[in-house]
Amino acid sequence: MHPRTHWMRALCAAALALASVAAQAQAWPAKPIKLVVSYPPGGTLDAVARILATPLSQRLGQPVVVDNRAGAGGAIGGDLVAKSAPDGYTVLLDASNHAQNPALRSKMPFDTLRDLAPVSLLVKVPNVLVVNPATSIKTVQDLVAQAKAKPGEINFASSGNGSAQHLAAEQFSAMAGVRMTHVAYKGGGPALTDVMAGQVPVFFGSLASSLAYIQGGKLRAVAVTGKARAAVLPQLPTVAEAGLPGYEVYEWNAVFVPAATPAAVTERLSKELAAVLQDPEVRKRLEATGAEVIGSTPAELDAFRRAELTRWTKLAKDNKIQLD
Repeated sequence: MHPRTHWMRALCAAALALASVAAQAQAWPAKPIKLVVSYPPGGTLDAVARILATPLSQRLGQPVVVDNRAGAGGAIGGDLVAKSAPDGYTVLLDASNHAQNPALRSKMPFDTLRDLAPVSLLVKVPNVLVVNPATSIKTVQDLVAQAKAKPGEINFASSGNGSAQHLAAEQFSAMAGVRMTHVAYKGGGPALTDVMAGQVPVFFGSLASSLAYIQGGKLRAVAVTGKARAAVLPQLPTVAEAGLPGYEVYEWNAVFVPAATPAAVTERLSKELAAVLQDPEVRKRLEATGAEVIGSTPAELDAFRRAELTRWTKLAKDNKIQLD
């Protein structure tokens, strides 16, 4: 074959491949999209899914159907999507455990970085350090001083072993050089109930689920765990400014797809999500939960999740936190 003929054929093949990808993105979506939510109904992640589903379906011209697949700290939903057809019709809405599970579990049913492609970081929500109002803990320094005076005697609640709340407290203890005792509950609701009842004094709760109880005087808020003060509690200092410089922990929600999903489909979905997040009504509803609205590119989310995985892997190793 003449070299020129070979070159022309290669060029045609490349052009056809590009046209095929473009056509795939243009044709997508041609049917309803399943949005797999890795946690049960009623929580923050589920609320975010339901706030976004309708405006996203309007932009895409196809129904976006919320499908809650809870269990194993988000790993069941993640596994389902990781092993789904990479066609853009099965999408994962995941939380912070996306980066925490691989750090804490020696056995995962899928490889987080290899099997799931990033689409968009939607929101970051700080935790809030809350205590029972009957305690004498009013500041971060109070908690640090009491924990240093009584190593292991101060209990903290969490929504489960390896949960975002558990790790927020472990990060606090590691940076403050103190030791507290972990009391794991089956969910944030029971943990909040026992903190308000005085059974456990300390909880790094989700700002979204704790806010009403703080405003109602049933919990005393000490500090927020984000980089900046929360718009819904502007008088409350961050943990960093209250005495633990560099401390910054968020719960976060992000969208992923199976790894081999065409880049054109991933880019389109990312752009449509960013547009939805710019809608004033959507932003208002999300910010009312204490969320910081983001709407990232796939590359930004990939860098973020890798940094989170590195951070939690180090914490788990240094403090011997293992889930299996």
